Amino acid sequence: MRAVLEAHGLVRSFGAEVAVAGIDLTVAPGEIRAIVGLNGAGKTTLMRLMLGMLRPDRGRALVLGNDAYAAPPSTWRVVGHLIETPFAYPELTVRENLMAGALLHGVPEDEVERSVASAMADFELEQWEQRRAAHLSLGNRQRLGLATALVHLPSIVVLDEPANALDPAGVVFVRDLLQDFAERGAAVLVSSHHFDQLARVAHRITVLHRGREVGSLDPHGFELEQRFFDLVYAADRELGKARR
Repeated sequence: MRAVLEAHGLVRSFGAEVAVAGIDLTVAPGEIRAIVGLNGAGKTTLMRLMLGMLRPDRGRALVLGNDAYAAPPSTWRVVGHLIETPFAYPELTVRENLMAGALLHGVPEDEVERSVASAMADFELEQWEQRRAAHLSLGNRQRLGLATALVHLPSIVVLDEPANALDPAGVVFVRDLLQDFAERGAAVLVSSHHFDQLARVAHRITVLHRGREVGSLDPHGFELEQRFFDLVYAADRELGKARR
């Protein structure tokens, strides 16, 4: 099936530091594409490029065939994303944040209440409905950020470390959430450090290191963590040789 999210030779530097170095990547409807890497590997920068939040130095990022940096508003109505930290208006309640998220994502006004009620139930936020976001625990802020990003049931989902602030039950919840969206036909791009949980749902796992794709992991393979570090150490050795 044709990809709806694409990266073609993406390059982005910050001064002398190359954050993303020629990445090619595609995500098709119904697919969960996972990105793993150490801190500073370029995962977040790559996702920002693919969402048009950054302009690439070279290469192109496409969303539904549109250049991500210049895509029209209609494109972003079918995209849901959470990059780095969950966003919420601290002075608004959980319900008010979800309502704002639904409206900003183009949910028709007569469907907002239903969408918000469904999101609160799905993300287990009903008991916090009237609590201001500023007074939520870290884990519940993460749930609210995810719910706000996905309240409009997008067909393209981009999540950067979505389970970062969650307990083990929350990690399982996110795993099931990703699988549910993929089964609905959504294209899912996700970064995570939870190898074991990713392996249960990902169709492809790409390893990034120092801004480069250095290999892939078999989601059904064994000892994923060991294989990951083997790829990272091998890439470091090759980089060391290239510098000499």
